[in-house]
Amino acid sequence: MSQEYDGIRVDIWLWRARFFKTRALATDYVSRKGIRLTRTGQTRKTTKPGARLAVGDILTFYKAKQIETVEIVDFGERRGPASEAQGLYRRIEPDA
Repeated sequence: MSQEYDGIRVDIWLWRARFFKTRALATDYVSRKGIRLTRTGQTRKTTKPGARLAVGDILTFYKAKQIETVEIVDFGERRGPASEAQGLYRRIEPDA
């Protein structure tokens, strides 16, 4: 089955998108702190690194002393350079 239909693990995506230096750090973060996953208007918290993501999902998590909210645009094929990683998501600015 193709990756587009299968989704991608949240820990792998966070690592590919360069929010974490290693996949192990991403796995540990999700297991300990959890992330909020919004899909089709429904938000739930998950602490499972193997939770599957889909394009259009919105992730919210705490990183570098601020809350990050990003929409998943692409899964990516690898962990590439920062310029490639930034194409995997679109930042959503908080309503101020």
